[in-house]
Order: sequence, then C-alpha cells, then structure tokens
Amino acid sequence: MARIKRAVNAHKKRRKVLKLAKGYFGAKSKQYRTASEQVRRSLRYAYIGRKLRKRDFRRLWITRINAATRLNGMSYSTFINGLKKKNIEVNRKMLADLAVNDADAFKQLVDIAKEALAK
Repeated sequence: MARIKRAVNAHKKRRKVLKLAKGYFGAKSKQYRTASEQVRRSLRYAYIGRKLRKRDFRRLWITRINAATRLNGMSYSTFINGLKKKNIEVNRKMLADLAVNDADAFKQLVDIAKEALAK
C-alpha cells in the first residue's frame, strides 16, 4: 500500500484551532495543545450560553411584568391568570415591552385581567 502523508491535513487542523484561539492570553493562543483545550472549552461554554440566554431573558421579562403589575395593584401570577381567563394571548416579551414603554396600554391590560378575575 502507498504511504499516506498527513502534513497538509494536520496543518489545516492546527491552523483552524489557532485561528479560533486568536485573542486568547499567552500560550492559549500560541501553542496547539493548550489552544485546542481552550477552544474546546470555549465552544462548550458558547453552546451552554445560547441555552442560558433564553432563560435569562424570560426571567428579565417576568421581573419587569411583575414590577409593572405591582404598580397597578396586582401580582404577576394573578395578572397572567386574568389574561388567560380572557383568552388574551400576548407573550411575555411583548408584555414586558409594553410595561416599560407604554404604561397606558399595560394599565388597560391590567384592568382587563382584574375584570376577568372579578367574575
């Protein structure tokens, strides 16, 4: 069998890792072994971070909605319950945006939720 030389592919692989490690401090951006360990770890953190971002934003939206509903004399859970009883389907992102930027519209939603719970 013919001998297979791996020089080109090995260099490509190393170049790719070192390119991803550009900007890291010290040996992590210069030496292949430490760079590959750090790149592997960084890619794992990036993957986990993409999942965490969704959770963090939902928590932020809920906190903003809760603060705005309490200003209008209601708690978050009763507000959401009132909206569900009236079959109003607005996601938390939009509710949080209304709470921050359009207090009058949010107040109308709170009034609707109160009316639904009064029945």
